[in-house]
Amino acid sequence: MSERSLGGLRFGTLAVHAGVSPEPTTGAIMTPIFQTSTYVQPAVGEPLQGSYDYGRTANPTREALEASIAALENGSRGIAFSSGLAAIEAIVKRLSAGDHVVSEENTYGGTTRMFNHVLSRFGIEFSYVDTRDSGAIAQALRPNTKLVHVETPTNPMMRLCDLREAADLAHDAGALLSVDNTFASPCNQRPLEIGADFVVHSSTKYINGHSDVIGGLVAVREEELAEELFFIRKSSGAVPGPMDCWLTLRGIKTLHLRILRHNENGLAVARYLEDHPAVDRVLYPGLESHPQHELAARQMTGFTGMVSVDVGTLERAKTMTEQLRVFALAESLGGVESLISVPALMTHASVPQDRREAMGITPGLVRLSLGIEDQTDLLEDLERVLAG
Repeated sequence: MSERSLGGLRFGTLAVHAGVSPEPTTGAIMTPIFQTSTYVQPAVGEPLQGSYDYGRTANPTREALEASIAALENGSRGIAFSSGLAAIEAIVKRLSAGDHVVSEENTYGGTTRMFNHVLSRFGIEFSYVDTRDSGAIAQALRPNTKLVHVETPTNPMMRLCDLREAADLAHDAGALLSVDNTFASPCNQRPLEIGADFVVHSSTKYINGHSDVIGGLVAVREEELAEELFFIRKSSGAVPGPMDCWLTLRGIKTLHLRILRHNENGLAVARYLEDHPAVDRVLYPGLESHPQHELAARQMTGFTGMVSVDVGTLERAKTMTEQLRVFALAESLGGVESLISVPALMTHASVPQDRREAMGITPGLVRLSLGIEDQTDLLEDLERVLAG
């Protein structure tokens, strides 16, 4: 199916077809893996199609993936990176010494670590706020603020940011809005349509969905921003390999089907745990008890397979992780298999303890990534452990 015929198609159809055209030599329906580091040029300084001179600069498999994420997020361009952190880093590398970034305080721990211990060395300033409160964003903005970076839902506290309000505040201050959409996926939320300038994904997670790739993706609203990011990636070298791009393209073809099951399992498990006497609290935006459920219903079309649960103590959290049979104890999320982790000791161990506690990341907090297994098996596995 040619790119010219994709206009007006629904998300599931785009997931299958966007970015992928029959290979012209053989008619192969799936984009081949162009496993090459360089290209033969017909004449000196005349690479084919003007760009195929070196694998870091251009690769057809990578370009198919980039076209796919652009279509799924309704952006002008997509840019693929070697990891989600590399994607966020490239966005911040657009800035200069003396520029300021306002960031959600409850971001992925690796993002905070990169901001505080790597990018701050180059004179970029960072402030952290609870972006549930638009007033907190407004107060943090400065004359030198160039970027507002948010996650929604956040990892692992499942906080939401009102993207329309955040975009308006950022743009009025002369800044751009970057949204980490990893927890939601474009199937559940499309921030560019709400006002964001950049959408970031760790494609390791829901986008690929099979726990066999490390990668990152950015979709942008404006073509000019894409050109900046392409230049930064070319200059710093954070490109994904062709095989990883191909695996991610393959995963995208079933994204809409997988997300429906993730959403169903997430909501069912959240409802079950909300009423369980062994559970202190459940964090899931699809629950009516979630303080931002109304915003979630307005801003999202589904509520993901991510559920955070506080079981009270670290000992109980460890017991839960050790005794579950269907859930695997592992970092990461968004794969077809269900995972469980303890953020205070795993994904957010690098965040200072006082900051973790201020955000509600207690030792007893457990993060569940619901896979696509049979729902009854997941519920029975949880009941067996919690009942003990």
